[in-house]
Amino acid sequence: MSLARIIRSAMTWGIASFYGSVMLVTMTLGAIRRGPRAFFGYKVRQDRPKCLDDPELGTHGYVRLKSSGLRFHYVAAGERGKPLMLCLHGFPECWYSWRHQLKEFRNSYRVVAPDLRGYGETESPQPFGYWGWPNFSVSHLTNDVRELIEALGYSSCTLVAHDWGGVVAWQFAIDHPDLVDKLIVMNIPHPGIFAKYMSTHFSQFRRSWYMFLFQLPWLPEILVKSFDFEMISDCFKGKGMGCRRRDAITDEDLEAFKYTFARPEANMSGAINYYRAAFKAPPPRSYKGTKVTCPTLMIWGDQDAALEVGLTEGTDKFVPDFTLKMVPGASHWVQQDQPEVVIGIMRDWLK
Repeated sequence: MSLARIIRSAMTWGIASFYGSVMLVTMTLGAIRRGPRAFFGYKVRQDRPKCLDDPELGTHGYVRLKSSGLRFHYVAAGERGKPLMLCLHGFPECWYSWRHQLKEFRNSYRVVAPDLRGYGETESPQPFGYWGWPNFSVSHLTNDVRELIEALGYSSCTLVAHDWGGVVAWQFAIDHPDLVDKLIVMNIPHPGIFAKYMSTHFSQFRRSWYMFLFQLPWLPEILVKSFDFEMISDCFKGKGMGCRRRDAITDEDLEAFKYTFARPEANMSGAINYYRAAFKAPPPRSYKGTKVTCPTLMIWGDQDAALEVGLTEGTDKFVPDFTLKMVPGASHWVQQDQPEVVIGIMRDWLK
């Protein structure tokens, strides 16, 4: 390990420990105020919310990938043979975050929304828990997309992605330009921009505190589960991070996302290990000078509490055929917060 990596690792652990200490105090005070039973009283959800089986959203399917052996779950809408639109979700989500797009684009595309590895009904590689983070490197995740396209019977796709799905989509478009006809990313910057921007903008560094917290073992899993997955409620409906449109996420929608992580078979560490691998595993290669050659649309909710609008600047240096569309008043969860606006932007651009 180089000296630079040793220093970077020490700094990461120092910052992570600081935020971990803060959260330990916060969690302890919450447990005292509301009671330990409430703190540890998260529900294991046996029954699926009905919205997950809404036939208007499509049909459920499964494929087993060759190299990993993992069984992937997906929901597909639209006839086989139509062009493939593959939709990749973020954290803490699942395929259901694309419910509006599944219904809207089924007449023009075969729209497929999978659960990414470690999420929902898609299997998580062993070993489980903190020590499984090496299985969630970007190279593993992009290979999943490559094999998934092949398993679905296609040679290329229109790739649509948000948040962590966008991280994977950017790298996939860089590494496999022949497999991506068009790329649509939502509220996630190009990988060549994020690290530099965070190092020069303390406000973004401060917003990214949870990425450092997630480097710690065990504590993040306990935090997410506490008070019956209250963190997920805060993400989608809280005053800071949540959707700006009050009816964007219904109680049933929220229960669907909680069910993703509270099923008897669920492995909370899988989703958090994406962040751990991003810090610990070296990137596939240098991002400097890399290009995304396919036409690319970036959609950005300008009220994102986690990622600043400034992260969109300079993307055209990496993407010659680039279009940026802002969605005023939309949160980080832009495709759920303002689905009609996002669908309109997508449809116009795809034409």
